[in-house]
Amino acid sequence: MDVLDAIQNRKSIRAFKPDPVPRKTLEKVLEISQRAPSGTNTQPWHTYVCTGAVEQAITDDVLEMAKSGGGKGYHDYDYYPEKWKDYHNGRRRGVGLGLYGLLGIEKGDREGAARQGARNFKFFDAPVGIFVTTEKYLTKGSWSDTGMYIQTIMLAAKAFGLDTCPQAAWIPFQEVVLKHLEVPDDQILVSGMSLGFADDSKIENRLVSEREPVEEVVRWRGFD
Repeated sequence: MDVLDAIQNRKSIRAFKPDPVPRKTLEKVLEISQRAPSGTNTQPWHTYVCTGAVEQAITDDVLEMAKSGGGKGYHDYDYYPEKWKDYHNGRRRGVGLGLYGLLGIEKGDREGAARQGARNFKFFDAPVGIFVTTEKYLTKGSWSDTGMYIQTIMLAAKAFGLDTCPQAAWIPFQEVVLKHLEVPDDQILVSGMSLGFADDSKIENRLVSEREPVEEVVRWRGFD
């Protein structure tokens, strides 16, 4: 697949087929992704790939924790702000309303919203879960580098006919996730990801999130 096609056609998939992904394919995706850029070539990422019993154990324990009201807040990990500016919040609400509209979840339907939210912790039925961490002592530059690595994984996966969904939803429950993955204590979760083959029969996969027009985000300086 052409890189421009991969960029334009990649989107977050929220319903996957159960078909297994060959380990050799995953190895190739991750080998290619090691070419992601990083400041002074620090390569500050660590990657944990799970399937089968390990993936299911993570699902079971996180769902149980969420059901009992456990977990922390995003702000506890300095991940998201406690309060968003209106234009950022508007974009967040827009994609949420778009998804819920497709699924027939009406405004105020907390049970329906909670049920869909829990789908995150089932990896949207994807056969593979990927968790990317960095070391706790590292700061903004390394997080930026790790983000570029995560994007590279998603684009490389697309070239192999695979789809993905990056998931911040795991952040409040990362202690459980990192325990199951036997992650050293000096690492922190940057993002989870579901990976597999998209189930095109599912209506939620019709969602394409909107993007701001270029003129709203780009400022030109020094051009005639």
